[in-house]
Amino acid sequence: MKQRERDLNLTLLALACGLLMLLPLVTTFDDLLTTWALRLGVDNPLQNIVPVEARMVVGLLGLAGIHAAASGSHLVVWDGGGVMHALYISWNCIGWQSLVLLGVSLITGLRGRHPLAARVQVVVIGVAGTMLLNLLRVAAVAAIAATIGVTPAILFHDYGGTLLVISYLFLFWIFVQRWILGPDPSDGLEVAA
Repeated sequence: MKQRERDLNLTLLALACGLLMLLPLVTTFDDLLTTWALRLGVDNPLQNIVPVEARMVVGLLGLAGIHAAASGSHLVVWDGGGVMHALYISWNCIGWQSLVLLGVSLITGLRGRHPLAARVQVVVIGVAGTMLLNLLRVAAVAAIAATIGVTPAILFHDYGGTLLVISYLFLFWIFVQRWILGPDPSDGLEVAA
């Protein structure tokens, strides 16, 4: 394994370990920050994205056969018995944290002398994949609320989402290292003595 790939994998592993160790603290602190941001109005620019995301989630849930509706930042899902579950999607739920983690991994993963076209492809695929993952994550929370219950949905929201993002980043980098970046041109062939 080349040094660049080892560095990237170590960065992802360190992020994963840190997030898993601090998961309860991160979740509690995240809730506190969300409350403060809501009171200060700092959330407004990101909150404007939420209604669009909520409608996209309703579309995904419809594909899965789950009856849902969206109004602004509120999402309603019905379970098999016709009971309605109302969910609120805040700016903090749309996945900005996963974009930050992607950015950190891009700093490590795009070191070297790869062509600009390959780097742009990696960034575009990474951002698009992360946004799709966040849509699927929110849809999964709503689907769990409709099929299993609200408490499992909250647990998945608080902990499962982080595990999904970490898994995605590992799979993303395996994919791009193999099929887009290939070997780093600055890596010379080792000559046997």
